[in-house]
Amino acid sequence: MIKIFHIIPRNIWGLFLGMLILSSCSSPQTEHYYLVVGNEANEVEISTAEDLKSDLSKVLGLEGRIISDIDNIPKGTPTFILGTPQSNSLIASLVNKKAIVLSDDNPGPRGGIWHKTKLENNQEAIVLAGSDVQGFQYAVYDYSKEILGIDPLEYWTEKKASKKTNLDLVSFENRRIAPPKVPILCYFENDVDELANYRGKLLEYDWESYTQMINSLVRLRYNAIQFFDMLGRPEFFLRPEYKELSPDYKIDIEYLDKMIDYAHQKGMKVQIDFALGYQIHPMSEEKATCWREYKEEWVKAWKYYLEETPLKKTDIFILRPRHQVWDWEYESTCGENKIEVFNDVYKVFGELVDQYKPNADKVLICYSDGMEMWNDGFRPPKDWIVAWSDDGFGDFEHLPNTTDGYNFGTYMHAGFWLNHTVHNPYPETVETVMKNMFQEYGADKYCLVNGQNFRPFLINLEAYSEVCQDPDSFDHNDFYKQWTKRYFKENQCESAISSMKLLHQAQEGRIGYVQHLWEIREAISYLSDSPIQRPGKTPVPHDFKRVENDFEHVKKTQNYIQQSVEEANKGLDKVGLETDFYYSYVYLPALLYNDLISFEVTLHNMALLKKQYEDTGKTIYINQALDLWPDINQKLEVIYQNRNTGDKIGKWAKWYSPQIRRPNNGFPTIDMLTAIKLNLEAKL
Repeated sequence: MIKIFHIIPRNIWGLFLGMLILSSCSSPQTEHYYLVVGNEANEVEISTAEDLKSDLSKVLGLEGRIISDIDNIPKGTPTFILGTPQSNSLIASLVNKKAIVLSDDNPGPRGGIWHKTKLENNQEAIVLAGSDVQGFQYAVYDYSKEILGIDPLEYWTEKKASKKTNLDLVSFENRRIAPPKVPILCYFENDVDELANYRGKLLEYDWESYTQMINSLVRLRYNAIQFFDMLGRPEFFLRPEYKELSPDYKIDIEYLDKMIDYAHQKGMKVQIDFALGYQIHPMSEEKATCWREYKEEWVKAWKYYLEETPLKKTDIFILRPRHQVWDWEYESTCGENKIEVFNDVYKVFGELVDQYKPNADKVLICYSDGMEMWNDGFRPPKDWIVAWSDDGFGDFEHLPNTTDGYNFGTYMHAGFWLNHTVHNPYPETVETVMKNMFQEYGADKYCLVNGQNFRPFLINLEAYSEVCQDPDSFDHNDFYKQWTKRYFKENQCESAISSMKLLHQAQEGRIGYVQHLWEIREAISYLSDSPIQRPGKTPVPHDFKRVENDFEHVKKTQNYIQQSVEEANKGLDKVGLETDFYYSYVYLPALLYNDLISFEVTLHNMALLKKQYEDTGKTIYINQALDLWPDINQKLEVIYQNRNTGDKIGKWAKWYSPQIRRPNNGFPTIDMLTAIKLNLEAKL
């Protein structure tokens, strides 16, 4: 085994760096670098080492070599010692010699260190290590981000790191990386929309998008992922609009198994909501509405999940006290009290989990009416973590009356289905709300973050990661400045921040792009004197009052969104649009939102004219409404043009195409406008 000297004393490290600078100026870069991984390293450690090797190759332009801690370490090359004291004997030796401080308790779970040391053969080495495997991962990924300049979101942003020298590799102070405030930070793949439809089969991740999403999440310190849509949610194979989108939809069990394995390989726990409606093993709605009569059927279905499907690999078990097929309130068809039902459900399911996976985590997601149930006395067994749910836009409409001694956490949204097309940037909300939940309710044991279709919500996803890591140091203004500086030119940052803040203001009151699609349907319904058709649901009659209720907030929205576009335009690089992330992330979302609001406002103007005709019988108002018909057509064309042209970065062309979006609240069409024209003309 190679002997290792103690770390070079701090008082002569500056002298050593000076000598290294002189040496680097007179000597060529080395041809290789070495990554020393423990002979006992597991697949997560090896995968992390491979990521570091790839990162170093990007910035050094050299070939990296991974070797074992039992191999001889060549002299004169950049060398990294990687892993934990349990897996790497060199790290264990450093700990024993007290050259580094690293144990199970210090820094602790998910904590790690960066440390510069020197080997017996006079070889300088960088130690990137953790108290456990996850601590090692974040030591590596933080080093890649901060020292090598690797963007954790590189695949999505196209930001490339600049070249580095050997000297750059050691340009840091030794660091202790404290464990995060929140030990479980889970990403929820829910309402994946465009991301699951972008390549390959509709309603299913392609392998590249999925794996790149996992890779980025790990680098952002997310250590779990909840599979949901990819289990075959009931809408996908039961509701007419989804069947029209993908008539032959069928979940691929082998592919799901492969996806779970990849998440595990990257060090993420897999979280599953053991609802009973997935296509992987669906239960009838009848059996899901009476626990008393069908209890054994529920248990049988759970056992099937745990014995016959990839869900046997679940690490974190979730239940919501709601309908177990559809995402709505549980209403018993056999006269049960739902609090009594779920007190028993959680006891029975918890015992089943303990039987199959005794060391697994169990989390109650108090979603929607689940929060009311909690405040009315619903209580699972004490070994369940309780996660309190936000309102979909990062704030809380309801708060717990008591935490009652339970481990508490949160369920937050980086994006919501009402605004999944255009993001709602709110780092300020993330800061104020999360800090309050930590301080007032001790809700820091767990955090589930709903990322919708991932790509539009990068800034909020990272903000949640940062506040869950160290809430005391998180400041939304600093975060905004650092985030925009990472991606944009200096003269773009101020415009980017201003535009994103205005985009957030435009969506006050749980309003977003998809909500406006519903409002547009209300206006079209009134103007064409036809009900809103909803597959599988009762039609909604046309009604001017529905449209009138939208006037005030749409005008306010238009004011904010026009300002957002103006601010975004100030920073727009009109020469480099094809490679400019600024255009993709700042300008385009504001533009798309503005297109939709402009269209809606014109519909409202037509609706007001139609109402004046109804009140007075004067056809002049119908003629004035028809005069707006060419304008409304042109604005619909603009909506489609900008969505279909979409992102200027080639990889993301057609991302916003209406043809691949999931059918949330429909989408306006030329046929709908033609129906308006024919209906108005018939009144002349």
